[in-house]
Amino acid sequence: MVFSSNVFLLLFLPLFLSVYYLTPNKRRLRNYVILAGSYFFYGWWRIDFLGLFAAVTIFNYFVGAAIGNAGVGKPLARRWMKLGVVVNLLVLGYFKYANFGVASFNELMAGFGFEPFVMASVLLPIGISFYIFESISYIVDVYRGDAEATKHPVDFATFVSLFPHLIAGPIFRYKDLADQFEQRDHSAQLFGLGATRFMQGFVKKVIVADTVAPLADYCFSLTNPSTADAWLGAIAYTVQLYFDFSGYSDMAIGLGLMIGFRFMENFNAPYISQSITEFWRRWHISLSSWLRDYLYIPLGGNRNGDAATHRNVIITFFLGGVWHGANWTFLAWGAMQGFMIFIERVMGISGAPKTFRATRWLITFVLVVISWTVFRAASISEAWRMYQPMFLLKNVGGLSDPMLTMISGLQISMLVFAAVFVLAEGLLAYGPKRAPLSERSKALLVVGLLMPLFAMSIMKLSAQGYSAFLYFQF
Repeated sequence: MVFSSNVFLLLFLPLFLSVYYLTPNKRRLRNYVILAGSYFFYGWWRIDFLGLFAAVTIFNYFVGAAIGNAGVGKPLARRWMKLGVVVNLLVLGYFKYANFGVASFNELMAGFGFEPFVMASVLLPIGISFYIFESISYIVDVYRGDAEATKHPVDFATFVSLFPHLIAGPIFRYKDLADQFEQRDHSAQLFGLGATRFMQGFVKKVIVADTVAPLADYCFSLTNPSTADAWLGAIAYTVQLYFDFSGYSDMAIGLGLMIGFRFMENFNAPYISQSITEFWRRWHISLSSWLRDYLYIPLGGNRNGDAATHRNVIITFFLGGVWHGANWTFLAWGAMQGFMIFIERVMGISGAPKTFRATRWLITFVLVVISWTVFRAASISEAWRMYQPMFLLKNVGGLSDPMLTMISGLQISMLVFAAVFVLAEGLLAYGPKRAPLSERSKALLVVGLLMPLFAMSIMKLSAQGYSAFLYFQF
């Protein structure tokens, strides 16, 4: 089940909210409702993977308890922590990388004339990258003493399964939500804020991302794209990915507010960045902060000199690419991110600029578009097929005839609108501080603009039937 489906909007969400608010707000009873609803939500996709999901949850709960009983920083606690991290990574590695590993091994063996190794294809459980990373952060935080081992298994199970962010993040940490499992506020105002945020994300996903998506699909499917085709496809995917993923995050944050949770922001106008370093402070913030705290800093961070710092940056982003998926394209993308940040560090480029400089922004945006191209490509050869016209000026000219027959004026118009919106969104951060909108102005915007767009989104969704999120595959 996904947020952008009629089943979720018209059946699951109204039913869940009705049961949730009819349940007395005491003795954590509403946590049981969230847990049951989240397991139903996840099981709607594949009920057979609920067993794995529950097993991971139970295992990490008991590992956390064992670490807490052993004592913060104690040798026994360290052994439990290592066991927990290793088992979690083995689970993630098997389900996410087994197919890739076997395929790569068979390609190598074929080069030596050996028969391929046969193994049944492993199905990737949705959301596994997110709930495994959250589980790892929990047991590491307990070991470090940054969080107490919870004595409430339902609270921990609810944290892992919390459906608003279960499938595609943001990546949460138990220590940031622990108090909210014990007590959280509920009010009409908070619910209204959540509903508004959910509608914003829904519109971004269905109206913008889904309209622009065919442009990217068309361009990346061409066997001989022109320079204009390749750049159009790369920019279209750049826009699609942002509105799709940030739209999901908006919906997750909105759903959280509707049931009393306050979640962290996951995006902060990333395409206004003036360096790749700044970009990663604004894009997928929950992942970049996770990689910093649980990988970069344990590797040594910036504590052991410039050479070690550069090495740690490159390793961190390379492994960030590995986390995204089992494909050489993700490894290349991760290495590209690490190398670009390494270059910025050597050049002394700031990751927190005080003023807006158009040249630096343009260079950064082009680099982001270039990196998203290999991220989107199904293979290195497909990425090269796009890079050739982009950089070697192969097939210079306008859009190719096949491309012209597939695109529509609506798609181009939406792409232009999205680009203007993203630029304006970012430039507001550098403009003069403005007084917040009055409650009356906010209400007028919601009723006069957002609700009609939300209604249009539902009609569009009903026509297309279903709309998957890009980050479900990660």
